[in-house]
Amino acid sequence: MSLTDQPLLALDGIDKTYEGGKKPALDRVSFQVAKGEFFSILGPSGSGKTTLLRMIAGFETPDRGRVVMDGEPITHVPPFKRDVRTVFQSYALFPHLTVQGNVEYPLRMARARHPERAAKAMEALALVDMADYAERLPHQLSGGQRQRVALARAIVCRPRVLLLDEPLGALDLRLRQQMQHTLVSLQKELGIAFVYVTHDQGEALSMSNRVAVMREGRIAQLGTPEELYFEPASEFVAQFVGRSNLIPLTFQSGDDGPVAVIGGSRFPRLTSRKSGPARLALRFEAIRVAPASDGEGDLAGVVEDVLFLGTNLEVNVRCEGLNLIASVPAARTNELSRGQPVNVTMDLSNARVFHG
Repeated sequence: MSLTDQPLLALDGIDKTYEGGKKPALDRVSFQVAKGEFFSILGPSGSGKTTLLRMIAGFETPDRGRVVMDGEPITHVPPFKRDVRTVFQSYALFPHLTVQGNVEYPLRMARARHPERAAKAMEALALVDMADYAERLPHQLSGGQRQRVALARAIVCRPRVLLLDEPLGALDLRLRQQMQHTLVSLQKELGIAFVYVTHDQGEALSMSNRVAVMREGRIAQLGTPEELYFEPASEFVAQFVGRSNLIPLTFQSGDDGPVAVIGGSRFPRLTSRKSGPARLALRFEAIRVAPASDGEGDLAGVVEDVLFLGTNLEVNVRCEGLNLIASVPAARTNELSRGQPVNVTMDLSNARVFHG
């Protein structure tokens, strides 16, 4: 988002502590969402994701701070007066109404005429490929189809902001992946700003323009998926976004400054400005494992176990007091097995070092 552009949505210094709570649910949270942006809020359970979403929707009021849309404060504007719609994980469809009736409902509440309601409802259903199911009842649909109807109902009024609260959590893997493509295509076609809440880092990385990673009511890091993945600002982000080994090391004085020592071996290509203990965050896919007979590596080790995950293998290797996990492409003939001596080579080009 350009700094010269006025954001569509802004949260400024939001605090929220629930009655009886020992810690704040939200602690001075601030961020902005641009017009037409796919913005995700990612974090573990209890990190404040849903509270943030409810704050934007108007279902919660902050103890401190403000919510602004198009430059106008809406902190105390009731939900039904905000140009915002929400899609929940539970779908919340009316069981006695047809698919078309469910989608028409917001327009009926807005007192739109029947011909207009019908036309807009069918247009919204067509956008999510559900026009052929207009006369069915919700119980006649699959979970994925019901989620599409819930989406159509949310977008039929063309809100400025669409909030999505873990909408794919109840779907199986294949449907989740299919719906991710649907959401991205829909968001681009409509140009509506999406604010998407999830605990699934794969969903956030694959769909978003930017992601706010939450931890204990605060934003641990806000950036593009690429920034979060390759430039994590903390050990928490490095381990929560993607999968990383967190390797203890020591920087010892050398001719050209402090050099990393891992498991008793020196790594001249990994240096630091200061000596002392640190931790190295290294992605699973940045570690290569080969049979010991194939040549040398950075460390010698023994395979403790191998997990077959379809497209890749996760290989747990014991190296000089360290356990390292590598993700390697799966092959029809797997050369790696438990108890096998191996050499480990580490690609340090995108590694992150954390001191303290």
